[in-house]
Amino acid sequence: MLMSTQASRYAHKLLKARTAGTLLDPLTSSGKVSVDDAYDIAKSILDIRIAQGETPIGRKIGFSNRKMGQRYGLESAITDPIWSPLFDSSVEFAMDNRALHSLKKAQQPRIEPELVFKLARTPEPDITVEALAECLEWMAHGFEIVTSPYPEWQFDAADAIAAFGLHKALIVGEPRLLSAATRRNLVQVLGTSTLSLSCTANGTPSLVAAGFGKDVSDSPLHALWNLHQQLQRQTTFEPLQAGEIITTGSWTDSHPVQRGEVWSSAFLQIGLTGLTVSFS
Repeated sequence: MLMSTQASRYAHKLLKARTAGTLLDPLTSSGKVSVDDAYDIAKSILDIRIAQGETPIGRKIGFSNRKMGQRYGLESAITDPIWSPLFDSSVEFAMDNRALHSLKKAQQPRIEPELVFKLARTPEPDITVEALAECLEWMAHGFEIVTSPYPEWQFDAADAIAAFGLHKALIVGEPRLLSAATRRNLVQVLGTSTLSLSCTANGTPSLVAAGFGKDVSDSPLHALWNLHQQLQRQTTFEPLQAGEIITTGSWTDSHPVQRGEVWSSAFLQIGLTGLTVSFS
């Protein structure tokens, strides 16, 4: 277990690298840093950022896509989802489902298409996944821009947790308010939904990937429920609260992005408009 001074030292090291846009060796390469240690570092970062004037507004879930986790990890594949706080400084809403995003000082940036929820009320500790749907106000499509301070995206789960959950920014499309009928069938509908991800580079569009809701913990709503359960055990963090925004994990592998590229998405089955983001 890390001493609080060690957790704070790691936290400042990661914050400094993020601000400068520089890389560093994985924390696990210089000593034993466990997943629990990484969440202690994440708590130190949370406290520092709040002290600096940022406001937590939700959470991001990472590696909820079972296919993704098999591609990452130094010692072993990342098989369990991770999470990190979301701050007001890194969440933006796209106007007309279009956005412009700067990659200045971004550490090896990549893009991930995700489903985003907003909680209308606080879930009960023992809530079922079906009842959790009744807590939702809206869902929306989102692009999460993820970055890695570790060279060539080589890291273990603890490294990813400590490094902000690899989160840089979340671009949220037009929210869709959820009706009672939609909430009743949401687990099944999301589990059977599909998404396409395209990139236009140098004027040439190409289909990059297809994604499936079932790959995200069987359904993005299951990913949210799993996070809720995890937070019941992590008593150093606040449980999920009404008003929070949660992005539930990528439907595809993360894909490198560069300035000048335009990325677009399209959904089937769930009635959400796709997003388009241009990178500068």
